[in-house]
Amino acid sequence: MELKTLPTLAVLSDNVTIVEIDQVKVVRVIHEKATAGIALHGGHVISFTPEGQEDLIWMSEKAIFDGKTALRGGIPVCWPWFGRIATPAHGFARSSEWELVEHRENDYGVIVELALLPTKETLSIWPHMFDARLIVEVSDQLKVTLKVTNIDEKAWTFSGALHTYLNVGDILQAQTTGMGPEYIDSLKGGEICQGGEVLQLTDTIDRVYTQPEAQILVKDPVLARTLSVENQGHNSAVLWNPWGEGAQGMGDMADSGYETMMCVESSVHAPSIEQGKTLQPGESHELITTISAL
Repeated sequence: MELKTLPTLAVLSDNVTIVEIDQVKVVRVIHEKATAGIALHGGHVISFTPEGQEDLIWMSEKAIFDGKTALRGGIPVCWPWFGRIATPAHGFARSSEWELVEHRENDYGVIVELALLPTKETLSIWPHMFDARLIVEVSDQLKVTLKVTNIDEKAWTFSGALHTYLNVGDILQAQTTGMGPEYIDSLKGGEICQGGEVLQLTDTIDRVYTQPEAQILVKDPVLARTLSVENQGHNSAVLWNPWGEGAQGMGDMADSGYETMMCVESSVHAPSIEQGKTLQPGESHELITTISAL
């Protein structure tokens, strides 16, 4: 997907325009430091390309931009829960329409802020008042902050993730470090396992690493770079790749799609909504991921 060639719907500034992919409006950032795209459907980063680099973000060539379906690839916002602990899976934020609140730019980059507020539909799914903001900072690196505030009169709990799909040249050659020694293996019924310092995939993976380092690195010899993922406000990092059989089971991913992606996610993990992070009225929490190429 070539963001620069998409026809412009609206010009907001020298660096920020609105474009459309099928039924989805996208905030397009074109700056001398990098280009990026943020879909209003889902508050979903779909591209981040620093000057002189390949895109750091992987998007499925079969992603469905119908304004209803959650997008495959990019950085889905999983909130107010992560996983299948309630319905819909991964919460409603990734399939809701977000509003563009603000955009600012200078010589160093562009900041785009989106907002998601309660609607009749969200209240029917999750009966709580909230203010969710997604702040996307586009520069030499990409910083994505999900800030959620409890504007209710009572406490509520949540979990969530910034479900980043990284773009790699060949998953068989990519090596991941910094994820920590211990993980919950979702493919083994939640069994707690110990792993090595270097992860090189040969099969599907779905793991919640419970002691990640502040920086996780994905060494990509094919594209001659190392991708850095630095997370804040998280209690875990989720690593996922569906492999061939998983990709074949998804209508919105090519059978070979798994070969060029690796998910490294900043996550607030919990086995149930009730066991998630609690926010009192007026309290906020920020979940952050910062992605760059070294």
